[in-house]
Amino acid sequence: MTKNEQTDVLRNQLKEILLERMPEPGLFSTALEELTTFRKNEKDLNCNNCFYQPLVSIPVQGAKRSIIGSDEYRYGEGQCLVASVDIPVTSHITAASAKKPYLAITLGLDKYVINQLISELPEVYAAEVSTNRSTEVIDADPGILNAFIRLAEICDDEHQIPILAPLIIREIHYRLLVGPVGHILQMINTAGTPSNQISSAIAWLRDNFREPLQVDKLAERFGMSISNFHRRFKQITTLSPVQYQKRLRLHEAQRLMLTEDVNAYHAALSVGYESPTQFNREYKRLFGEPPRRDVHRLAQTSWQSD
Repeated sequence: MTKNEQTDVLRNQLKEILLERMPEPGLFSTALEELTTFRKNEKDLNCNNCFYQPLVSIPVQGAKRSIIGSDEYRYGEGQCLVASVDIPVTSHITAASAKKPYLAITLGLDKYVINQLISELPEVYAAEVSTNRSTEVIDADPGILNAFIRLAEICDDEHQIPILAPLIIREIHYRLLVGPVGHILQMINTAGTPSNQISSAIAWLRDNFREPLQVDKLAERFGMSISNFHRRFKQITTLSPVQYQKRLRLHEAQRLMLTEDVNAYHAALSVGYESPTQFNREYKRLFGEPPRRDVHRLAQTSWQSD
């Protein structure tokens, strides 16, 4: 059996597991907090905006298009997307139907597991390379697919999870580290590299996005010159620090309006905007509609999919 044939067999096996788990469309959590599955029976008519945390996501059936800043990623069956930092994403499903639904399984990546593996297996460490993209699409090789199958099979078994899940999750992290995206994960998670400094700055922004942003102070905090900080930050996120903070604020405002029934004015103030007019303008620019109309559409979409 060739590698491609083996990949197809394993992907079909994983597809059957996901179809059994997800008889209807929706986002499904599991007993493993870091593992989710997703099913959709039709293509997206509108783009969806969200934040990816570090993750590996495998579309087992169907296809998806994601835009991260100026970078576009198209991926589907037999591939997986790996994101190594928190990153804003605009995406839509491009191939799905009731007979052949879009199916995906996603595992959140754990930086502590990655750091432990790097320290235990120094042979996987490589010096920082020329590419600085924090997100990449790669082939889902048989080893990765096999590990996800085993994880999906036990993800709701309270007896097996404590013993087997950490081992399988660690295996998936290892396979990523020694594979085509290993250099990305290494440079982001190895202390002292410029990319790791930017990763730390991103984490700081996630925790402090409501505060006024002084880029010079932020660069100083992480031991970098302003010009180098700007350049590295945009290489990794495809956004400037100010643009990244703006995305954080707008996504949090959308969440507040959608899940906590906060009006646009108070949501704007809550996330750090001083001008509601500016908030409305920037919200419409990102999400395509004014806050009230966008939240109403999202609420209707959520209700219809329940």
